[in-house]
Amino acid sequence: MNWIKLEQLLLKDLPQRAVTVAPALDHAHLREQALSLAAGLQARGVQRLAVHLEDAAELAVALLGAWRAGVSVLLPSDLQAQTRQRWSHEVDLWLTDHADDVHLSDLQGTALTGAELDLDQCRLSLCTSGSSGEPKRIDKSLRQLANEVEALEQLWGADLGEACIIGSVATQHIYGLLFRVLWPLCAGRPFLRKQLAFPEDMQRASREHPAFAWVASPALLKRMGDNLDWPALSAVHRVFSSGGALPADAAQSLHQRLRQWPTEILGSSETGGIAWRQGQQLWQPFAGVELSQDGDGALLIASPYLPAGHVEHTADAARIEADGRFELLGRLDRIVKLEEKRISLPMLEQALVAHDWVAEARLGVVQENRASLGALLVLSESGLFALREHGRRSLTETLRRHLGEHCEALALPRRWRLLRQLPLNPQGKLPQADVEALLLAPRPKAPEVLEQTETDGEWSLQLSVLPDLAYFSGHFPKAPVLPGVVQVEWALNLGRQLLNLSGAFAGMEVLKFQQLVRPGDEIQLHLRFDPERGKLYFAYRNDTATCSSGRILLGTGNA
Repeated sequence: MNWIKLEQLLLKDLPQRAVTVAPALDHAHLREQALSLAAGLQARGVQRLAVHLEDAAELAVALLGAWRAGVSVLLPSDLQAQTRQRWSHEVDLWLTDHADDVHLSDLQGTALTGAELDLDQCRLSLCTSGSSGEPKRIDKSLRQLANEVEALEQLWGADLGEACIIGSVATQHIYGLLFRVLWPLCAGRPFLRKQLAFPEDMQRASREHPAFAWVASPALLKRMGDNLDWPALSAVHRVFSSGGALPADAAQSLHQRLRQWPTEILGSSETGGIAWRQGQQLWQPFAGVELSQDGDGALLIASPYLPAGHVEHTADAARIEADGRFELLGRLDRIVKLEEKRISLPMLEQALVAHDWVAEARLGVVQENRASLGALLVLSESGLFALREHGRRSLTETLRRHLGEHCEALALPRRWRLLRQLPLNPQGKLPQADVEALLLAPRPKAPEVLEQTETDGEWSLQLSVLPDLAYFSGHFPKAPVLPGVVQVEWALNLGRQLLNLSGAFAGMEVLKFQQLVRPGDEIQLHLRFDPERGKLYFAYRNDTATCSSGRILLGTGNA
């Protein structure tokens, strides 16, 4: 590939050099747009710019144009009101896709001349939630970013060749920014503009390119199931994963299907890339990354992706081998004290995941009358079967006995929440504050609506019957079944929301319950309202049969 240094991307027009697809953009047009934007920013006197753009090519234009104009860039993690409020005093302008903000088209001027960017004066600030959930700003120089993309190319450039880069992660964060935008820009590899959130989208995009590579998250990779065309997808040049731990069974499944191990990247906004691995427990540090430890065993990092002379003090405990590779042993900041005893939450989580019934686990402290531990669990298929056949109490007592072999009674969770999936944030993380908020929240009483469509006034909804519904404990404790009265209540509540119904409940007709609805089921709910008769028709179905159906009579408010 014809490598261009990051700081030299605006020097020359290269019309034959592809940048993006769908729609296509070449290097000459990207350069022209960036230099025009630079002029527009200078004309407005902008010094500090917040950028949040979904299109990766537009983000590239914004970054290069701002740096050419001597403007520092802040990449906020989202556009929520509290995010804007937090950072608004630190920027002069918001450049986003939002209708009320400034757009790229508003900032066009007579293009500045091409020039080499200053590696130390061009600045970028990333925003991260931090381990506690408190937002932090991470400042980086262009030199740090340039060092990292050059290291990536040295490692994997030959393997990727001319592969189109297809990503499922946001470009507002360091992993997506480097792997989906800056690295392919320098290497001359085309990249997809859009972030693809679903495995089916990744498959569709991959089929359009003879050579492709994935920049993905563990959350997406572990959802890639048997329904995909794996023989065609096995042509992928490399699968990158970062943002969190990729479960071992998901990595093994990808290895079997793709005939390659995913390449896992360890790093953070603070540190940049630290290390990588493929199909093994030990991490290989990137070239130039120097690792050491403090007295508590925490990992200390010095690297070309950090400011010169800076050593980053992490909260990750590690064991470093003689050859420099290392194993992570869990986060030191997730060691809690209960009644003066130190308890490692990662150790207990690993013990829970070792049980056949548990796919994922996160623990936190529940602060009520006295502090105790609680557990968020995603059950495996066998765990869901145990819940359905024997009930919630039997399942949690079995897991407490299993965990009792690894800790004393004080550390056994007293509160359990059974989730369909862990609610990861856009960075693929679950802050500890969110864990503890979920543990304090009441158990759900409504289904999760996965999809909903409307045709000629009739609604069809795909519902997930959450495994931790409050109703299952009493109906029935040892063989949980969704009560019929709850099914009627769900139909009525959803009917009111979607069909704008206001009449009071007045009775039932032709009510039938034919199939049991169990924890973890996915069911379809069909709703139709007859305004002349004031009747809401509903039917729940699974993949093979009708579970229940009937007509709900409403008062004259809808007649």
